[in-house]
Amino acid sequence: PFFLAQSLSIQGEPLEQAAQCEQRLGPIESWAAEWKWDGIRAQLVVDAAGQLQVWSRGEELVTEQFPEFGQLFAGPQAVPALPLRLDGEILAWDGLKQRPFAFANLQRRLGRRKPSKAMQNAHPVVFMAYDLLGQAGRDWRAEPFSARRAALVALLESLGEGDRETQPKSPAASRPMRASPIVAAENWAELALFQAQARDQPAEGLMLKRWDAAYGQGRTKESTQGELWKWKLAPLTIDAVLVYAQRGHGRRAGLYTDYGFALWDDRQDPAVLVPFAKAYSGLTDAEIKKVDQVIRKTIEDKFGPVRQVSPSLVMELGFEAVMESSRHKSGIAVRFPRILRLRPDKTIEQADRLSSLQAMLS
Repeated sequence: PFFLAQSLSIQGEPLEQAAQCEQRLGPIESWAAEWKWDGIRAQLVVDAAGQLQVWSRGEELVTEQFPEFGQLFAGPQAVPALPLRLDGEILAWDGLKQRPFAFANLQRRLGRRKPSKAMQNAHPVVFMAYDLLGQAGRDWRAEPFSARRAALVALLESLGEGDRETQPKSPAASRPMRASPIVAAENWAELALFQAQARDQPAEGLMLKRWDAAYGQGRTKESTQGELWKWKLAPLTIDAVLVYAQRGHGRRAGLYTDYGFALWDDRQDPAVLVPFAKAYSGLTDAEIKKVDQVIRKTIEDKFGPVRQVSPSLVMELGFEAVMESSRHKSGIAVRFPRILRLRPDKTIEQADRLSSLQAMLS
């Protein structure tokens, strides 16, 4: 089972967030910080014979999707380390720049059983290891993170997966595993500045781990000080126009709760609304009923279960990243879109332009 982090619910400018961290978590010396990578959480499990299994956080066996990981434990140098269990993140990797590609690159590998060599070379991946759970018959989960981290680094060095910054760079990683680096800072203020720049990695923020904490099971609780936190960046935002709606499910089956949004395409003259995202979460029950009433009065056309509505409502959407997409009319897709709030103070003409979204491309 995976040890899952609780969200660190703090807001404000970096220095304000730093003060909240210090008040809530105590001295920074008690904590290790790592980048919160934007990939696929996974565990590598290798038996004594060197047979590898790759498990996703959703308990799905995805070994065949990432055959390059099998070579990591095929040589004689791996024998003293087996059996082995590692926790980490699968990332699409730019071998030339020695940094992750955006998540959109990794998506091209997902769901493909036994990808071809051409696919592996075009979209190489690495396993960014950030915890050691078991090695050579020893269960490390009850040990403090400081000990697990030291053992992990030593293990990767023994497998030839140590510091790769001085090694020749190539488009693909020759041995696709490395230790997730520690983000070192002398105080919370300095760490908050690193966190604010996480998208440059690219990453979603920081992970905070108590040096003296064991590897737990499931998610930590918000009501406690906690041992594992995800300190995520504030979402990217944009004001969009509601243009499509669809009824929900379950207790909301009678209400229009699933929405399609558009932005003004300023490449055309005059500008026209072009769809770019769907979202269905973020509004209160009262707001959903209010929006439902507007939708019923403004339906213009029907396409199966989807209703096209006359543009009249503006909502602020939040999302994690922007990527190019040939499947959308806009040519752009956003990751994890959700509704942040209604914008009754804005007319549809005041909604954002597609060019604003294009400027956010990863």
